[in-house]
This record gives sequence, C-alpha cells and structure tokens, in this order.
Amino acid sequence: MRVLVSDPIGQEGIEILRGNAEVDIKSDLKPDELVSIIGDYEALVVRSQTRVTAEVLEAGKKLQVVARAGVGTDNIDVDVATRRGILVVNAPTSNTISATEHTIALMLALARHVAQANASLKAGEWRRNDFVGTEVRNKVLGIVGLGNVGSEVARRALGLEMELIAYDPYIAEDYARNFQVELVTLDELLKRSDFITLHAPLTKLTKEIIGEKELSLVKPTVRIINTARGGLINEEALVEAIRAKKVGGAAFDVFDTEPIISSILFEEDNIIVTPHLGASTAEAQAMVAEDIAEQIIDVFNGEPARYAVNAPFISAETMSGLSPFIRAAGAAGKLASQLIDGKTSSVQIKYDGEISHYDTNALKAAVLGGLLDQISEERVNLVNANIVAARRGMKIVEQKDTICENYTNLITAEISTGSESVVVATTVIRGETHIVRVNDYWIDIYPCEGYFLFCDHLDRPGLLGSVGKITGDANINISAMHVGRLKPRGQALMILLLDEALPEKHRQQLLALTDMYSTRMVKL
Repeated sequence: MRVLVSDPIGQEGIEILRGNAEVDIKSDLKPDELVSIIGDYEALVVRSQTRVTAEVLEAGKKLQVVARAGVGTDNIDVDVATRRGILVVNAPTSNTISATEHTIALMLALARHVAQANASLKAGEWRRNDFVGTEVRNKVLGIVGLGNVGSEVARRALGLEMELIAYDPYIAEDYARNFQVELVTLDELLKRSDFITLHAPLTKLTKEIIGEKELSLVKPTVRIINTARGGLINEEALVEAIRAKKVGGAAFDVFDTEPIISSILFEEDNIIVTPHLGASTAEAQAMVAEDIAEQIIDVFNGEPARYAVNAPFISAETMSGLSPFIRAAGAAGKLASQLIDGKTSSVQIKYDGEISHYDTNALKAAVLGGLLDQISEERVNLVNANIVAARRGMKIVEQKDTICENYTNLITAEISTGSESVVVATTVIRGETHIVRVNDYWIDIYPCEGYFLFCDHLDRPGLLGSVGKITGDANINISAMHVGRLKPRGQALMILLLDEALPEKHRQQLLALTDMYSTRMVKL
C-alpha cells in the first residue's frame, strides 16, 4: 500500500504509516501535479492547503481513503468521493483543546487590546490610557455551534464567570444545559452577546452566517472571534461595521483564502489576525497525525474508521464490538451474490441476538457492499453501497429480533431476483466470521477466505470419493470440507475449500456425475 502525504503532518503519524505502508511526502504540489501522480496511491493525507477536487478523485483509481489531518473537510469534494467509494476521514477531536485555548486567548486579547498594546510599546510609545480594556466576567458569550470545540469553549468560559448562550439547531437542550448554556435563536444571540465566537462547519447553510444584516443587530461594543472556518463571516461587511463603530473588534484565525498575506482585515487595528494557529500546538499536531494514521491503517485492514465523514457512523463505544460483525455482514452479501443469477430486486436483512440493539446502518451497508461488489462495475463499499443500491432500484428491508435460537448473534441476508432467492447467514465466533447457513442447510464454514466449490447433490455412498478423484486429477488440493443435508440419503450440500479455483472442464466433469444437481465456484 502507498500513502501520499501532500501537506505537513506530525512525524508521529508518519512513523505509524511507515510501519504499515510505503509513504511519500510531497508538499506544495500544484493541482495538475497531484492529478498526475495520485493514481499510484491508495491513501492521500491532507490538511487545509491541498484541494482534493473531483478531478483528483477521478484520477485516484486506487484511492481507498482521503484523510484530513484536522476537522473541516471543505477542501475535499466529499460528494464525489462518496460516489466513487472513497472514504473520507478526519480528526475532529484531536485538536479540540488547542482550538479551544486559542479561542479563549483571542477573546482575552480582544478584551484587553493585547496585540495593539504590544505593537505600540515596541514602536516606542507608552500609550497606557489608550488601551483601557474590559473584563469578561459577567459578560454574555454567544457561541455559534455547540459541537466539540464550542462545548469546550463553554466549559472554560464558565470558569471565567461568563453568561453563556448558544445557537445550534442540531443540539438538544439537555446537552446544552450540561454546560449551563441557554439555547437561543441566532437573532437573539446577536442582540444579547458581548462576545461572539464561531464554531460551525462551512456549509451552504452557514456560509456568511454573519453578514451585513446580522451585524446590524449586534451591540456596538461586541467582539467577534472566528477560529472555525473562513467564509462564516462576510469580511468586508465586518470591516465596514468596525469602521462605522457598530462593532467593537474582531479576531480571525481563519480566512476565505489560505494562505493569505494581504486582506482588508489586516488594515484595521481593532482586528487581531493569526495564521490559522488553532490546531498549531505540538500536542495537537501529534494527536492529529496519530489519529489519521491509525484510521488509514484500519481502512487498509478492512476495519471501520473512527471518524468517517461519508460512511455509516459507528460510535467509539460500539466500534470494538461491532467491527467483527461488519466483516461477517460483508461475507454474507458477497457469498449470496455468487450463489444467484439474475438482477437482484430485493434484499432482506435480519439481525438476531445482541446486535439487534445496535444501530445497524453499517451492517446494512456491509451486506450491500459485499453483494454489489460482485455485480457492479464501480467500486462499492461501506461508503457508497446505499447510493449504488438505490440507483439500481433494489428494495431493502431490515428486521431485528433480540432472540437468537442457535447463536448469540446472527446476520441473515436473503437476496431475491423475483424468480429465485438465496439465503446466507453469518455469525462471529471468537472474533472470526463463520458462515453457518446457506438456504435450508445449517453448516459451519471457517475460514471464510479463498476458493469454495458449492455442490448440490443427492446424499449417497461413493459420491464424495468421485468428487475427490476429479479434484485430485485436476491437481487441486482440498483444504477443508463441509457437508449439510436435509435428511439421510436426501438432498445435500457439499462445500469444498480449495487451494485454487477448479478449472471449468473439471467442474463440468462434476456436473456429469450421477446425482450431482449443480456446482458453483465461489471466491470469498
């Protein structure tokens, strides 16, 4: 596996990656240069500088994962990545404390004119009376976005004895109350706040969430801090408001365009600017690098990523317990697709036992991914399985039952073409996938990797020996065998695990045997 690191990240992450993959570090690539080489890599690591465009993703024929060493993913075309089955991951929590502390630092610097006083004194001026500040105690802090960073800002502002209000339409009131935060409308926040800090992602809905109209509602003494994403504030409108003394000051750590060395924001003494330093601490850079490196390795190993942006979410609490069942669900779909002919019209998935208590979105995507990977010309995985299934008009039905008669947990996939159907059930035993049912036959297939020969036949003496002779004549070794039957000397299912695929002419010899109904080669 090859990994391209196109923006600088902590050496801690590089070392983890190099222990598992070939790593190339190539910073400052021009867009056409990135497009020309990305086809050689399975993973791409970026920060905010590299633009991962549709063109880049289309050229990344081998790409499995794009990792953003940070929080925001607005420099990545996530929609195109999803359609192409490319996982996008980020590190939303590793730099939380660093971003939080930088926000508090900027707020206090605004309150006490730290940057301006520093510049004045170093210029040889003693202007003590010009830099009278304000206390933050008993002031109203308005937080736009009460996610990871916004919540931690609230926690620290509470220690500064500030009154806390927040606007976040996606946060429950109970959650806000845990931080002693009052949820309000955006207009109310703008009118009441003495300080406003932004911690929202940049989306179509949040772009310029503070513009000319919003700035007309604020107190003339308000200070505004943006350490989240450039584009959340209309920069020209803000500068005009400051010049008109309708806003007291502002602090920016992020900008519409980065890197940037010239901006209208730089012209005003009442605006503090820093070059995107929110996550720029040694501790944060180390944790971010380690986080995304570990996620990339997980993806290479077929494991779910902790912070997948465009795949079914699996919480940290359930990750360890659920991940083996994701592999089992994928095996069920992959086997079922190879045991049936024709266009799949419907998929019924049943979860029995303890796993029925979990959010099964990831398991559903795994079943569909295994199924579609065998019949689709496009790359299909957890990322885009639901999209591809919907596009093919498949009807998906899910069922859950807390009671499982034969096993602690069971995942059953029934695939139908309308004229025929096949049923495959899988489970996890001691952390490994076992296929335990095919149609009406209860079996136990393990390991679930390699070449399998499925034979429907009549249970009679001598047939197994005839099958063994044909595979022996083909110089194909049988490493394991499983036989299930409905009744003695009745219809039966024989499954052979082979070291390599059985040639077609020898499969035809099997079909010519008396009482052999059908044979099928399967690759898992």
